[in-house]
This record gives sequence, structure tokens and C-alpha cells, in this order.
Amino acid sequence: MAENKYDAIVVGSGISGGWAAKELTEKGLKVLMLERGRNIEHIKDYTSAAKAPWEFAHAGGRTQKMIDDYPVLKRDYPLNEMNLDFWVKDSESPYTEVKRFDWFRGYHVGGRSLMWGRQSYRWSDFDFEANSKDGFGVDWPIRYKDIAPWYEYAEKFAGISGSIENLPQLPDGHFMPAMELNCVEKDVAARLKKHYNNVRTMIIGRTANITVPHEGRTNCQYQNKCWLGCSFGAYFSTQSATLPAAMKTGNLTVRPFSIVTKLIYDKDSKKAKGVEVLDAETNQTYEFFSKIVFVNASALNSTWLLMNSATDIWPEGLGSSSNALGHNLMDHHLGVGASGDVEGYEDKYIYGRRANGVYIPRYRNLFGNKSDYLRGFGYQGGASRDGWKRQIAELSIGADFKDALSEPGSWKMGIGGFGEILPYSENKVTLDKTKKDKWGLNVLAIDCELKENELKMRKDMISDAVEMLEAAGIKNVKGRDGDGTPGRGIHEMGTARMGKDPKTSVLNGNNQVWDAKNVFVTDGACMTSASCVNPSLTYMALTARAASFAVDELKKGNL
Repeated sequence: MAENKYDAIVVGSGISGGWAAKELTEKGLKVLMLERGRNIEHIKDYTSAAKAPWEFAHAGGRTQKMIDDYPVLKRDYPLNEMNLDFWVKDSESPYTEVKRFDWFRGYHVGGRSLMWGRQSYRWSDFDFEANSKDGFGVDWPIRYKDIAPWYEYAEKFAGISGSIENLPQLPDGHFMPAMELNCVEKDVAARLKKHYNNVRTMIIGRTANITVPHEGRTNCQYQNKCWLGCSFGAYFSTQSATLPAAMKTGNLTVRPFSIVTKLIYDKDSKKAKGVEVLDAETNQTYEFFSKIVFVNASALNSTWLLMNSATDIWPEGLGSSSNALGHNLMDHHLGVGASGDVEGYEDKYIYGRRANGVYIPRYRNLFGNKSDYLRGFGYQGGASRDGWKRQIAELSIGADFKDALSEPGSWKMGIGGFGEILPYSENKVTLDKTKKDKWGLNVLAIDCELKENELKMRKDMISDAVEMLEAAGIKNVKGRDGDGTPGRGIHEMGTARMGKDPKTSVLNGNNQVWDAKNVFVTDGACMTSASCVNPSLTYMALTARAASFAVDELKKGNL
């Protein structure tokens, strides 16, 4: 092939971009993967993975200089010295906050697949039918039956550990052996199941940490240092899973430091013929051409690319004919829940650092339950014993203090809610043509907020958490009403949604842009609603499904 011509171009290398590269190369296509940031090699570039906390200059914490240099990242846990270079420098890649939105990004090969929380759940038809049934947002063009085979396909390759529960709102999958609930969690789960007659249940999280060797990867070693990069390949990432599979085919070219600035649209064919790339190191501009393009730059960056691909035909960007482009931004709202003390387990301890927690699936507005808001929420959390960092009020210094800290502290149990945000048209992103980034490119302006539906939901997310922990025998239970600012869930969704009608959606049921059928968007941008469960497994399944469709259409000569 000519140096700048390929069968397919994949924009982005995170969870969905890695899947697109794997699927397309394994089907025989010559693929160019473009990543705007640096390369990170599996194992070699996980420079902090083997370090203990005391080997960091500030015990893994943050400095005042870091706080000054990262005004957005400092708002939550991502700002720390252990994996700081996995996160975007706010000063180089600013954005405009019409309303506060905490946007935590990773610009490098692998993207946030290196730092994600790994919770992996299937959506059900309660989710895919929600917009249609309650009339909020447009109807999804697919249902669970359309994506179920692709969930299984993704689970088999990625490796998802979990337990079979037969819950209609949380379909079971193809699981590896589940991680184990600890002794407190087992008892709490049994009490909740009995108290709520199995309507509210607590299960072990379904996580993309493998529990048996798989695809050349070593099973989880219970170090719980996943976000530093895993040398064992025990959790799913681009580096551990999809990139090696794609490279094995000999069909993949990876080009880091490549900022895709626009899709090159051909008026005659009504398709994209390639992309324009700005080299992030040299500021030189290049063009690459292909038969199909998969846009997987992460939700908001994918929409930025579509908007920045404006032509005289589509002055607001490719995919803007419906006026839906940029609208219906969603995330999960969190920061609310409860915690308390657990008595009677002083002779019990845990072994290892399980990289997982408990999950309480949604129960609100299901099975006849009606609330004064739409949709619902789930909880994540767990039980553990206080460690050496706890404060002991009665002691302050000396041998007794040291001796006390050498013993495990009391048991605690906590759960935090993850609530669905509705697809509001007015929650949106636009191009801010008054502000530019380090490379002279217009940045995104984000205008997004929680509304009455979410605020009502948050009250139940707190009160239900308190109620459940008290029902399970937890003592001194206290509710927590923390920061629910959108973006903090790091689950950006929407702004280029799928739909049935080109007048109200950007993409069709196969993730094709209505305005350019050889352009596919399969990351969070495509989501039509948000559910309340973590979305990454759905991105994987949608990407594999769209890639299969795209190759079939290529073979038929339709693209």
C-alpha cells in the first residue's frame, strides 16, 4: 500500500479504538491507528508499577506545584505523583467551562484503558428501552438482543470475572471465576437479600481483571495497583490485549503524536476519504486516506473532530445535519452514599488487595417501584479494615502509638451511588473559537449540569444507602453528600448519539454517521442514554459489532 493509504483509519487508541484496530486487522484490513499523544509500551513504560509508596518523593501524594499546574485534575483523585504523566496537562489542552465540568483525560497510546476502573456490566432492555418508554430522549435503534452476542464476544476476549445472578436488570455474561466477597461483605449481602426479599441485592463487582491465565496474560495478583499499568497484563487494556492481537496480524500501523484535526469529506461520493493530521511534535500537517474511518477519540474529542470537519455543506461539522451534534452530553453523577462501622469481626482479616468491590444493582423504577424521578442508580463499595494511616485519638506519639498502628483497625463498610443523567439537549459542547490549545486548535466549550431529576435521585441515593447499611447491622452509619459535578464519573457519553432518524441523531443503528456512511463512531459519543452502570463493556461490544458490519459492507462494495 502507498505510505499514506490504508483500508481503514482508527482515530484514538483507548478502549474502543483498540477494539476497532483489533477487529479490522483480524478481518484482513490494513489499518492505521492515530494517537494524539505519546507511545506507552506494555511493561517497559509502567515506570511506577513496581514501586512501593515510600519510594515516591511524596509518598504518592500531590505537591503544591502539581496543584498549581493541574487546576482541573486536582479536583479529584487522579492528581498524584504515581502516574501523573498518564494524565493530560491542563495547561496544554485547556477547555472552556460554561458550567463546571471535570474533564479528566489521558492522551497517549492506550488512553484511559490504562487507568479505568474496569467495572464491566451488560446493559439490559430496561436501559435500551428507557428513552422510548418514558419519552425522554430519542429511542435507541438497537435492543439487548442485537448486542447480546457482541457482549459475549467482547467478554470472551477481554476476560471479565463475575458471578451468575439471574438479575433481569443486570444480564449475566460469559464470566471467569468471580473474585470473592470478604467475610463482612458476605454477611451484609445475605442480610440485604433477606431484608429486601431479593429485590435489593449485593454482589461482587464484574471486573475486567482476569482470574485465570488468558490469551497470554497472567491472572490478577491482587496488588490493586492497576492504574499504574499492570506488568502481568491482568486487567484489560489496549496494551495488554487488543494492541498485541492487532499487531500479531501484521496489518496495523500505529502513529503516535498524531492529532487528527479533520475528516476529509468528498462531496461527490458523500463519504470521508481520509483525515488531516497535525504532528504534535513538529506541527507539520499530513493527510492519510482510507476506505473507512473509525472515530474513537473518546466521546468529547470524537465530537470535537466531527465539529472541526466543517464544510460548506455541513457548516457546523460532519454529522450536524440533524442539529443533534454536540447535544445530550451525559455522565454518571456520584459522590453520594453512606458508610459505617462493622462490629464483631475483630478476629477476621483480609488477604491481598482485591482490585474490585461490591455492586448493588439498580432497583428504583423497576418491578413496579415508582419514584418521583426517572431512571435509577446502583452502588459500588466494599468492606475493609483500617490500616496504618488511621488516626488514633487516644495516642499521639511513642511506642504505644507504634504498637497500636501495627494492629489492624476496625472494620468499615461503605457504598457510593452511581446515578443516571438524562440526555438533555441543553447539556452540550460547542467549539470555542476564542480559545486555542498548545497547537493552535480551537477548544471545546462544555455547558452541562445536573437538573431536577438528578437532584431528586441523589436524595434517594443517600437515604437508601443509609437504610441498607443499617438494615445490614452496620453501626454509626452516616450519609455522604459529596460533589456531583458532571465529568467526575469519567464516563462521558452522548454528543453524537445513535438513533433511528437522521433528523434527530448523528449515527444510525450500525454507528455510521448519517452524513457519511463510511465514518463510524463507537466510543462514548454514540450513546443515546447513559444507564447507571459503567459503559465501557458496551463500547467494546458496539465497536466489534460495527467493525463486523463495516467489513461486510466493504466486501459488498457498499462503502
